[in-house]
Amino acid sequence: MNINRSFPSSCSPLSINVNGTLMEFDVPRVMGILNVTPDSFYSGSRKQTETDIAARVRTIVDEGADMIDIGAYSSRPGADDVSVEEEMSRLRTGLEMIRREAPGAVVSVDTFRADVAAMCVEEYGVAVVNDISGGSLDPSMFRTVARLGVPYVLMHMQGEPRTMQQNPCYEDLMREVFLYFSEKVLRLRSLGVSDIILDPGFGFGKTLEHNYEMMDRLENFHEFGLPLLVGISRKSMIYRLLGGTPEDSLNGTTVLNTMALMKGAHILRVHDVKAAAEAVRIFTAMRDAGSGESRN
Repeated sequence: MNINRSFPSSCSPLSINVNGTLMEFDVPRVMGILNVTPDSFYSGSRKQTETDIAARVRTIVDEGADMIDIGAYSSRPGADDVSVEEEMSRLRTGLEMIRREAPGAVVSVDTFRADVAAMCVEEYGVAVVNDISGGSLDPSMFRTVARLGVPYVLMHMQGEPRTMQQNPCYEDLMREVFLYFSEKVLRLRSLGVSDIILDPGFGFGKTLEHNYEMMDRLENFHEFGLPLLVGISRKSMIYRLLGGTPEDSLNGTTVLNTMALMKGAHILRVHDVKAAAEAVRIFTAMRDAGSGESRN
């Protein structure tokens, strides 16, 4: 079996600059989800009180996550809009708990608003901006990220969160997603953004068939030479196929995460950190054993 080694043919691992320290991807990383929202699609991830948030932070860290991704605005289809002020208030509460419970944690903020991203980086030292809209919902985002000098997760989304799943349509899915990334990476580079992570955007403006076509061809994204983030945790592409709900979808999540690792994913964004961390350990052991055999 040919297992993607998760780095380019030069054998130099991809990396990003996180608060002045290189985070390399010779071993895939796990990003644990912290939702400080009342309405995220997976009810088990919703944390609002300080006690619940603190407990979730400890769980993410104890189960082996490399990063904590905090979000305060639900992007599920049909979710209510949240004001800038409310999003910032929720994030401040969550970030205070992270600062108290895990002061050394690498934190990313899941927001499409430039002002919110700036607040998190400047007031709390957040290390990464994770933007579901790829700069489409706030024209100031790219320049703000360039000014802040932090890594940026560039995600593909067709449409906008409340209506994106009503009628996703592509003439050529992969060609259109590649063109989207090519144009946006070029623009980010022109502004001086040096650390870019690609997220294909599973479930964001895509049908069930679109999602599985993209997973099947995931290794194609390595042509960009950038770290690749996969976020499929408990999403509808799993439970719509298998039946059930997000609560029933851990097994399917682990299966897809393992497939993503074998196709070269560098970051898994997940609700269930322990399961993902174990998948990474197993994948890495198999990959390294195969490499050892090929050298003999």
